[in-house]
Amino acid sequence: MKVAMSRNRRGLALLVTVALALAGCTADPKPPESRSVPTPGATPSVTPGPAGVGDSYFPTAGNSGYDVERYTLKVRYDPARDELRGTATVRATATAELPLFHLDLAGLTVRRVTVDGSPARHAREGTELVVTPAAPVRSGTAFTVEVGYDGQPVPLPNEAIGEGGWLHTADGAIALGQPESASTWFPVNDHPSDKAAYDFEITVPKGLVAVANGVPQGQRPAAGGWTTWRWSEATPMASYLSTVVIGKYRTSTGEHRGRPVFSAVASSLPRGAADESIAGTLAVADYLETVFGPYPFGAYGGVVVDEPRIRYALETQSRPVYSANFFRTGVNTGVVAHEIAHQWFGDSVSVARWEDIWLNEGLATYAEWLWAEHQGRDTAQATFDQQYTASDDQVWRVPPAAPGVANLFSESVYQRGGMTVHALRVAVGDDAFFRLLKAWATEKRNGNATTAEFVATAERVSGQQLDDLFAAWLYGTERPPPPTRR
Repeated sequence: MKVAMSRNRRGLALLVTVALALAGCTADPKPPESRSVPTPGATPSVTPGPAGVGDSYFPTAGNSGYDVERYTLKVRYDPARDELRGTATVRATATAELPLFHLDLAGLTVRRVTVDGSPARHAREGTELVVTPAAPVRSGTAFTVEVGYDGQPVPLPNEAIGEGGWLHTADGAIALGQPESASTWFPVNDHPSDKAAYDFEITVPKGLVAVANGVPQGQRPAAGGWTTWRWSEATPMASYLSTVVIGKYRTSTGEHRGRPVFSAVASSLPRGAADESIAGTLAVADYLETVFGPYPFGAYGGVVVDEPRIRYALETQSRPVYSANFFRTGVNTGVVAHEIAHQWFGDSVSVARWEDIWLNEGLATYAEWLWAEHQGRDTAQATFDQQYTASDDQVWRVPPAAPGVANLFSESVYQRGGMTVHALRVAVGDDAFFRLLKAWATEKRNGNATTAEFVATAERVSGQQLDDLFAAWLYGTERPPPPTRR
């Protein structure tokens, strides 16, 4: 993905700032006049079956009329030919009568489609795969779709914020990106509102590593000098959080708190800072458990890639992926803290729509501040003061709760989002604030959430009315005064 998405406040200068170059396309920053300031409009209704779940930022993202429960993905990738062959099994439940339905799939050639074992007609409409089953699927009915496909996968361009998805690399491939990635290598309901479990079987030439999400299920030889790597993510996952990393990597394994640990670092990198930083994952996760509550997934780990086109880190579920750039100057557990914080906020508690991305990035940014304080560096208050003083006018012109597509990954969403979290802490006090973080993570675990729900939870837990605070920090277009303790 090529949008600016630094997970380390000191690493912003490393990134290609596509979003900032397109600044100005912001949503109306004025909050609603009703109580609980950021009350959102209802998700627009859509006709069952067609593309789009009604996300105002990405109208064609995802698909309506069904809810996916599990993806079983069996893919074989030949890096020498840049060729992918796959079979995707999608188990879902219809939420409406479905004479037809859509799956997101960018590029690739579909060879066959079945629905509950019977051949189904299929057609392509841009990045959509339109499936017409032999008979309509009744509302409330569980059904299974199997798609066989192949071809040379390519990244998916997005006019506003760059591209994401499958990248052919010198020694393999990397599937990664936000907000879209998954549809470049398998048919999917590609929106975070439809989370599902995943099983992966990835077959690659012998000698290459193939890493994905979740619990490692082992590897086995395949005919003709190939190896099949198996992974399983049983906890519901948003599609953009899925990943595959194929290539030459040195791996480390272990166990922590009864969960498997699997990490990988590109073998092209010298041993040192990257390895030590990823090894810090467990210490970071243990600390964040004291702040946010129990770690939400069944495995730990991280992957460091050495690929010039990837200059960001992404919170791919249970196993974040990091650009090697974050470790060029030494050990960096700040970026690790950011990505591991996302395992709670972004992965376990996912956005219901993309305009609420500050819920992910603001809380993860604040986790960096807390981790720095925990390590004996700057306090969270000192970091807030530094950010508040240093932030330029653009940060205050872009409201983090309504940034617009062009500013979806802007500094306002990250740094002003983090400052909003600190302003909330100051306003409600430490006791209520830390109870709120744990309540939010617990009550929304494995689900989706909106800004309005966060505000309501903050008011309930704190017993305070917080309209003015959130109006200023999330929706205002001027710098609010720094918060003071009551």
